[in-house]
Amino acid sequence: MNTRLFRFMINLYPPYIGAGVWVAHIAPDWSSMTVKLPLRFYNRNYVGTHYGGNLFTMTDPFHMLMLINRLGPAYNVWDQKAEITFVKPGRGTVRVEMVVSDEELDTIRKAATNGARHHAQFEVTILDESDEVVATVLKTLYIREKPPKSVSEGA
Repeated sequence: MNTRLFRFMINLYPPYIGAGVWVAHIAPDWSSMTVKLPLRFYNRNYVGTHYGGNLFTMTDPFHMLMLINRLGPAYNVWDQKAEITFVKPGRGTVRVEMVVSDEELDTIRKAATNGARHHAQFEVTILDESDEVVATVLKTLYIREKPPKSVSEGA
């Protein structure tokens, strides 16, 4: 899918609108994404900072989407697990920049070859406007190369 069209559509997705999550950039080759979350009256918690769930929402499901588009239809890619560590209260606009490098992609392809199960991990850092760490998220994705279709399955 065209990244510009996808970015437009995902920014209209009601759960992201409600949380205030905004996808600011997607690289044309799906190698990186930038997601922002401004603090608004409708998405702040009781003490006036970002909800932890909204911080997590900034990172979900973007690595999975990048890998699905970079690896192509020959692979199954699923979010499997995530762990968030809160470092300091999030105030103002926070952002996350997620990257899947060509080297990481090569490693994943090699590890998931011939139907082998691979669990790729990505550490994501959520930063505030002063580039201070607000939270870190460790994402684990399940990746497996699909078996080739047999001749009996049709072409």
